[in-house]
Amino acid sequence: MSVHTESIKTLGDLKKSGWKPRSVKDEMRSNLMRMLKNGEPMFSGILGYEKTVVPQLQNAILARHDIILLGLRGQAKTRILRSLVQFLDEYIPVIEGSEISDDPFEPLSRFGKDTVTAKGDDTPILWLDRNQRYAEKLATPDTTVADLIGDIDPIKAATRKMALSDEKVINYGVIPRTNRGIFAINELPDLQPRIQVSLLNIMQERDIQIRGFNVRIPLDIMMVFSANPEDYTNRGNIITPLKDRIDSQIITHYPKSIDIGIAITEQEAWTRRDSDIEIGIPDFMKQIVQQIAFEARESEYIDEKSGVSARLTITAMEQMVSGAERRAIMNGDRKTVVRISDLYHGVPALTGKMELVYEGEQEGAVNVAKHLIGKALSAIFLKMFPDPLQKGKSKNPAYSGILEWFAKGNKVEISDALNDKAYAAVLSAVDGLDKLAETHGADVLLSVV
Repeated sequence: MSVHTESIKTLGDLKKSGWKPRSVKDEMRSNLMRMLKNGEPMFSGILGYEKTVVPQLQNAILARHDIILLGLRGQAKTRILRSLVQFLDEYIPVIEGSEISDDPFEPLSRFGKDTVTAKGDDTPILWLDRNQRYAEKLATPDTTVADLIGDIDPIKAATRKMALSDEKVINYGVIPRTNRGIFAINELPDLQPRIQVSLLNIMQERDIQIRGFNVRIPLDIMMVFSANPEDYTNRGNIITPLKDRIDSQIITHYPKSIDIGIAITEQEAWTRRDSDIEIGIPDFMKQIVQQIAFEARESEYIDEKSGVSARLTITAMEQMVSGAERRAIMNGDRKTVVRISDLYHGVPALTGKMELVYEGEQEGAVNVAKHLIGKALSAIFLKMFPDPLQKGKSKNPAYSGILEWFAKGNKVEISDALNDKAYAAVLSAVDGLDKLAETHGADVLLSVV
């Protein structure tokens, strides 16, 4: 609801403005309906989910559901949760000084109630920005009920000379402090079962109870979660009563095509460096980097239940560009293009992002990484060039000139340190290689000129 927030500073001003309170889920539902009607963009920067995850999220918000995103690592779960703030109102009024963002019309805390009772229409209010209404907690084994819900603060009681039975000695946890907002718990299975139990009332009755206080605080909150599939995690799982109370479970996935993977990597990878060196990246090199991830997800050496993060292609691309940048710096070049050999600079990016099975451990992480690069190279090569081992033909005529050149005893010696001019000169000396590149992939030639 749009109001002029600058001029509204008290409860009396708020009443005169015509502002009406509504729950956070009704607020998100209303704003989503407006955005759908007007064709406004949503979930910007999140690619590949337009026909799968996004419609399910929209349906869940329209249904006023709490949500859990279930998926493997590197599937933008946290980014999606953080982007939910776009469905909140730009500003909402809260009682000034309230720890739990009390609604001036319906305060929940003892502080809020006492303030409105004492000051009435003169109760001061502040306007809370939508980004301040989102909070998240990474589930860790040391997370306590006090962290999430709250506890009695004996120090506050002593300094203010209050009895421990006084409601004002409560030190609220992060969930009630996010009242009238969105609260996210990442990696929910890592939360100890006894801590998960403390969330049951919030999920169903929408209230909290702290220690022995005979007071219940009905929170207005949207609860969202992320988790990896519990069938493979060794750290814990989601207790059944809590899972039953989460209204919508939405399953995320990896990019389903090379093109989507390229778009994600181009968006996230740091390839436009702050140096004065221009680094070209041919399309086929972008395809190879993405193909590495696709090969890894199908590899017998890698645990498919653990997944291969989209971060693999991002960091591999950055390492590949760094290899070309380093070569240009050493050769004093102002311009260069990434090469096939630069792919192997991405090995350190690959080895840290693969969970190997027993066979993979026997091979070694570095060898597995090089094996995946080789398979990706082969796959993209066969998309661009004739298959040199095509059945029914002893040898493909497209490669006859090149094979004859090597049959005469000629050799090619190149190194990663060669500048582009010398590199192109060595390869151009091979009979038929230029023609093959021009016929089946002109951009291949561009990568060495």
